[in-house]
Amino acid sequence: QVQLVESGGGLVQPGGSLRLSCTASGFTSNYYTIGWFRLAPGKAREGLSCISRSDGDTAYADSVKGRFSISGDDASNTVYLQMNNLKSEDTAVYYCALARGGSCAGWWGPSKYASWGQGTQVTVSS
Repeated sequence: QVQLVESGGGLVQPGGSLRLSCTASGFTSNYYTIGWFRLAPGKAREGLSCISRSDGDTAYADSVKGRFSISGDDASNTVYLQMNNLKSEDTAVYYCALARGGSCAGWWGPSKYASWGQGTQVTVSS
């Protein structure tokens, strides 16, 4: 059974940085993609980024392009979301999700993903 565990959230001041981690377990294939999403109060779930673990392809939402960076570590089955220049509007619960298959095509759609983590809170405030 696939399990995803996020960590790295917290309270940070505007302009600061955080690095979120998403560690996957319960399978051996590298033919999958990881997406990062966030959910803020009163807003729809927003897709932020995707990485293909088979070919390293990445994708970003316009709202985070240039500020967020996604990367992965094969040895630990962990995907990171480096978040820089954080803004108050980045405050949300952040989730990672896993989709079988090696393509980020359609990455922004939650229905692509079969497994989700429990989420980690990110609060950007002075």
